[in-house]
Amino acid sequence: MLDGRDLIDAMRRSFAVELVASAEALHAAQQLRYHVFCHERNILPGHDGIECDEYDTHSRHIVLRHRGSGRVVGTARVITPSAGCWPRLPMQRVCDPALLRRLPLATTGEISRFAVSRDRRASDGKSDLLLRLGLMQGILRVSRELGLTHWCAGMEPSLLRLLRTAGVDFDPLGPLVEYHGLRQPAVAVIDHLLAAGRYERPAIWNYVTASGELAHDPETRIRDTTATTAVKLAGLVAVAADRPLAPAE
Repeated sequence: MLDGRDLIDAMRRSFAVELVASAEALHAAQQLRYHVFCHERNILPGHDGIECDEYDTHSRHIVLRHRGSGRVVGTARVITPSAGCWPRLPMQRVCDPALLRRLPLATTGEISRFAVSRDRRASDGKSDLLLRLGLMQGILRVSRELGLTHWCAGMEPSLLRLLRTAGVDFDPLGPLVEYHGLRQPAVAVIDHLLAAGRYERPAIWNYVTASGELAHDPETRIRDTTATTAVKLAGLVAVAADRPLAPAE
């Protein structure tokens, strides 16, 4: 179980979480994706040493950069629904439409291309998890900027379990599907996930939310956090319920 503040402090000192804002940074992210998904795992096509698709231009990208070397060692993206692509989110290709109708599409972002360089993954399990939590911080920052309320993702079951150990708990949405290998469709109401994480893993919550800066949607940040946390903890996502997945009040 990971909750050591010393490890998280070391993560802060050694790695910078960056939102991609240049062609050079995006190219570095796509190069890392090529090494992980095309060269190592052979589950996606690539060309000229990069992996990209039609959703890249409708996404916000995050990179994790090693401060000492300047090298990009992790990346992820948040796809936003766009009229420029069909389906508007890739998960719509593989999930039962009835399940996805429970999501408010306009404020849902799909997390994908979650990649960490092999040398960092090979070090130890705690380091791997810390790097992914760094990416989650970037994903959360992007989501706040975009006004998103929900996340969806097609994740390997092992990644879902790894994140769950850190209090980043997505909820399964239907059965496993073939989605570049067997994947578990999963969803989260962002504020619900954060409220539960604050209760279960406060040190990790503090890191992922940038010391609380990203803890709440800006429009609701001034509300009484004690009361809203209690409500959110009582209302974690239940995708099998006969009601839509709605943002926290």
